[in-house]
This record gives sequence, C-alpha cells and structure tokens, in this order.
Amino acid sequence: MIPSIEWIDETNTVKMIDQTVLPHNLNFLEFRDYREVANSIKIMNIRGAPAIGVAAAMGFCLAALEFQYMDYKTFRSYMKQASDTMRSTRPTAVNLFWAINRMQGIIDTNSKQNPKKIAQLMIEEAKLMWKEDIDTNHAIGKHGAQILENGDTVLTHCNAGSLATVQYGTALAPVRWAIEEQGKNIQVIADETRPRLQGARLTAFELQYDKIPVKVQSDNCAGLMMMLGKVDKVIVGADRIVRDAVFNKIGTYMVALAAKRHNIPFYVAAPESTLSMNETRKDVTIEQRDGKEVSNVLGKVEIIPDGVEVINYAFDITPFDLISGIITEHGIFQHRELLKKYKK
Repeated sequence: MIPSIEWIDETNTVKMIDQTVLPHNLNFLEFRDYREVANSIKIMNIRGAPAIGVAAAMGFCLAALEFQYMDYKTFRSYMKQASDTMRSTRPTAVNLFWAINRMQGIIDTNSKQNPKKIAQLMIEEAKLMWKEDIDTNHAIGKHGAQILENGDTVLTHCNAGSLATVQYGTALAPVRWAIEEQGKNIQVIADETRPRLQGARLTAFELQYDKIPVKVQSDNCAGLMMMLGKVDKVIVGADRIVRDAVFNKIGTYMVALAAKRHNIPFYVAAPESTLSMNETRKDVTIEQRDGKEVSNVLGKVEIIPDGVEVINYAFDITPFDLISGIITEHGIFQHRELLKKYKK
C-alpha cells in the first residue's frame, strides 16, 4: 500500500493522500505551511491516530522551518503558538499530543543550538517517527496474527489499516501478517462506519487494493452477522487507551457489546503511543463534530429535516470487561497485565 504520508526532502514538504476523496480518486496533497497541515488533520484529509501523530510531527517541522531565522527565545515563543494550533485540531486522539510533546522535547533539549539546526534535528526526528510507525505496525501484525486461525472472518469497525497509519495498519496488521507471512486464508467484514463511512470508503479501498478479501456491511448489521455465526473475531483500532477504557470510533462500543453476547473474541490493536495510562475515561474529551456530517451523506444529500438537532460524537468508550486483549508492538495484554506494565 502507498504510504499515507511522507516528508519530501527535496522541497521540505509534507505529502499525504487526500482521504476525503477516496475510494474513487487517489489524490495527493502537498503542504509547506504548518497551518495547512493542522487544517488537513481537522477536516480529515488525514485521519487515524498513528497517522495524525506523524502528520502533527511533520507539520511542526514546517513551523520550525518558517521560524528558523529567529533567535531562540522568539523561535520558542512562535513554536508554542504552532503547538497550540496543532493541539486544537483533534482533542481525542492521544497520538497527536504524544507526537507534539516528542517534537517539543527536541526544542527544549537543544536550547544552545540555533533554531536552524533545531529545525533540522526536528525533521530527522519526524522521519524517525515515520519509520518507527511502520516497524511498530509490523510487530503488531506479528503478535496479532497468532489469534487468527485459517479460515477466520474478521470484523473491523472504522479504518485502522494502512491509511490510518503511515503504511501497514494496526487493526488490519494481524490480518495482513496472517495472509502475507503465514499463508492463512482470512476474510474481512468492514462496518461502513457512519457518518464518515471510513469502513466503506477506506478499509474496503485499501484491502481491495492489496487483494485481501473484504465485504462491507451497514453498521446495524453487525449483531445479526454475529448471531448467524458469520464472524469469528473482531479487531478494532484505538484513538486513546486509558486505565479503564478504550476510546475508538463511534459505534465500537455497540460492536463490543454484541461480540460479548455471542462469545466472539474482541481485540483492540494499537501502538504503545496510543496508551495514556495516567488517565481515566473522565479525563478525556470526546470530540463532537459538525452535525452536517450526519445530516448530509458525504456533504451531498440532505437526509434530515431542517431544524432537527443532530448528535455527532466522533468516538465512544468501550470498557475493558468487553475486551479480550490489547495487541501492541510488545505483545497481547489483558487489562490487568496492561495496568501492571504501565502503572503510574
């Protein structure tokens, strides 16, 4: 699969796939202004927690290049403004904040360097994060593939594949590894994932592109498919994992409830950078997006009467008692193991 985002050295630009026009058009965007990258995150040209983190890091590099000819004190002040702009884009996905904090560390630990040098160090760090993301996802795939048996059908919700990361994916990484490295026969069912339809538009696109068997179902079909014995495992991604719950795309909680009812293993696949174990669900702000995402199908067809209020939470909360395990680059963990490994 084509990388969802890249840093182009020759032009100092951020290049990304425009996911808002998939699956019918494969277009690329290029940015040289951090404000444009921030807006691309906000309007979901790029989405998925790991990809958002890398995009934020690269956007922060563009800010550093813009301000590199200032003295350190002024540079630091302007970079704080850029950080605030980037942090305001998507409040729930923790990878965004993790990435900015990591980049901020380059500024803080190099106060004796001139900003031009700091900007180059930041670019190298962002490129390292890009590579780390791919390596991490391969490790998630290797660990997660052990839960999949030949002939399994895996249900996934939203898109946590290559388009949600730099390239390989989180929730879909075990599927890819099981097929490509182990030769297993695995099929995928993708929930359409209203209102942005990431499953129908993105998951289906990338799996078909890579010749992995996939079918799409409406979100309200998941329970029936489980009842009929058509689903063997559920694997989803995560935007933030806290001490007592997992935050993921709206609708995940309902899928987890149905899986529990039908004794179907429900796994969450996410990198360590998605863990925020010093928080509980009460500490997290769930993003609420424009109601037009619900009242209009892809902004084209109005389906709700004028004047009717729309509820549009972007994420929901899945408690750990509904989760069979968390697949990270370090292995598969039960809740108690996760708490022990990442205790305060």
